[in-house]
Amino acid sequence: MDESLAGHAPHDPYLAFRHPVYRRFALSYVLAVIGSQILATAVQWDVYALTGSPLALGWLGGLNALPLVLLSLPAGHVVDVMPRRRILLTTQAILITIPWTMALLVDHVRGDARTLLLFVLSGLNAVTLTFARPARVSLLPSIIPRSLYGNAFTWNSSLFETSSWMGPAITGLLLIRGVEWAYWSSGICMAGCMALTLGLPNPPPSESSRSVTYEAMLKGLRFVWRTPLLISSMTLDMLAVLLGGATYLLPMFTKEIIAAPTSGVMIASESTRYGLLRAAPAFGAAAMAVTLAHLPLTRNTGRKLLWSVAGFGAATIVFGLSTNFWLSLAMLVLVGACDNISVVVRNTLVQTITPDSMRGRVSAVNQVFVGASNEIGGLESGVAARYLGAVAAVVAGGVGSIFVVAGIALRWPELRRLQSLRELQPAPVDEPRLGEPAI
Repeated sequence: MDESLAGHAPHDPYLAFRHPVYRRFALSYVLAVIGSQILATAVQWDVYALTGSPLALGWLGGLNALPLVLLSLPAGHVVDVMPRRRILLTTQAILITIPWTMALLVDHVRGDARTLLLFVLSGLNAVTLTFARPARVSLLPSIIPRSLYGNAFTWNSSLFETSSWMGPAITGLLLIRGVEWAYWSSGICMAGCMALTLGLPNPPPSESSRSVTYEAMLKGLRFVWRTPLLISSMTLDMLAVLLGGATYLLPMFTKEIIAAPTSGVMIASESTRYGLLRAAPAFGAAAMAVTLAHLPLTRNTGRKLLWSVAGFGAATIVFGLSTNFWLSLAMLVLVGACDNISVVVRNTLVQTITPDSMRGRVSAVNQVFVGASNEIGGLESGVAARYLGAVAAVVAGGVGSIFVVAGIALRWPELRRLQSLRELQPAPVDEPRLGEPAI
């Protein structure tokens, strides 16, 4: 979420899009995110339709978490020592094949066998994305001029949030025709992404990165652990999302808990309601991202962060108790908006406090914390829903998120006292506490 300030020239909000390479990259990125979101939304719907089990949805989340936990650091190293465009093209070819294979299974395999194959293919998809995402992030700075960095990174964030709500919303409409339509569409998006990637430059890997060792990768973990603002913000996000996330239970809430609106032909469709509910958090996050771009956090940032995560928990509680579609939709929008404040603050801390020599490794640690919490949260939600019921599981998760806020505020007062993000300076690797703000 970094933003660069242009020198003395008039600000051009579309500067990056005036560069043809970035235009191609941005369109490929949009297709990749939409395709990925369509697939994730469709698989969760399909698994619940086949099994009727919240526990199956939980196992799906746990399966998606494993590659993030086990492979994120090695994947970052691979991305540093191999041509990044080649990695992207290879992973995109796999990401085309997976949803199209799922589409073929719809008519040719039935029952438990198809459920098992969906899990296997979802696991392969998660492994592939673990390599594809850092390759894409690392490729961009090497194919555009440095003068475009700030504007390009800002647009990337906006494109991601917008695509993240478009994908589930589109899926809800596709599911009316059948889940195979969603699978075919996901593959088509990935095919378009791959075609655009073929036209991108192919820079060589960084020679200096070839000396990276296992010990060097662990140094990023140690730096985070010893830097209060980093470990506190990452732990806050990880535990709150792990406990309060309800995304994986949305198929169950749509089918069994939330009543259909009494008017509206399209909204009356179960799959359309599911798509809208699935898109709501990303829509809220996109709206908050725009708000923060115009009204940045300049004072009492730490307290605002803690209150936003408490708001995330409170909105989750109301969602869990609601049976009204519009109230549930509004609460999920609020969940996404509150979560985006945490995302912006945490990512800014990662980029600002971390010395340049450590930035890649600390970003990888951040990905493990955040990505794993989303997916392991799905596992926790599924298990809790199986034994407590879906409503109790979500409400308890929201309450747990609020308790996490209180615990983090007491354990790391440095986060509570954080004022402006602009006051932060990179922390020397050997003296991480100097990364705290000058208050």
